[in-house]
Amino acid sequence: MADPLAIPVYYDFASSLCYVAHRVMQRMGDELDALGISLVWTPIDLVRITGWRRSDPIDGPRRENALRASRELGVPLRMPEQWMDSRRAQAVALSLRGGPNEAAWRERVWPAVYDDGRSLDDAKWLDALAAELGIDLAAATGARGLDALATETALAAEVEVSGVPTFLLDGWPIGGIQEERTMLSLLGRYAARRGRVH
Repeated sequence: MADPLAIPVYYDFASSLCYVAHRVMQRMGDELDALGISLVWTPIDLVRITGWRRSDPIDGPRRENALRASRELGVPLRMPEQWMDSRRAQAVALSLRGGPNEAAWRERVWPAVYDDGRSLDDAKWLDALAAELGIDLAAATGARGLDALATETALAAEVEVSGVPTFLLDGWPIGGIQEERTMLSLLGRYAARRGRVH
């Protein structure tokens, strides 16, 4: 059997659209398996790409677009009032890449923020969350971890990632999230072009 077709998905925990994308792609799990596709969730620091400021209010069109996507795609969420500092949570995710706790970290962080209203700026909560999973938070979020996140973000910028979520298909960045049929059509055509389905 061929190895899964790996598709990088760039994300930032501070982005509510990434949470919506996460849930939509979860619902498509069986279809992705049938296509032989494996999503490689890749954390980046969107602030370094967009120039947004941490703690900026999320209002106007940005807020309206996120809430519309939430409604239309059937992913309810509690919308944060401001752009959170996600660097520590992202650095942890990067340190866990490829390991047994990688998906568990995402599955703990996203619902806590967008279902329960927790803040990524709450250091004590992140400490407790990391402790539950046996993660050395100090090591993951120290200078080396934050440097690794900055490097990953720079690499994303080099392939023209300008927002999140972004799916990278053979070097082509496809931004945003659509409903399942549209995503399945897009990814199915990609898998077919790569010889994975007929």
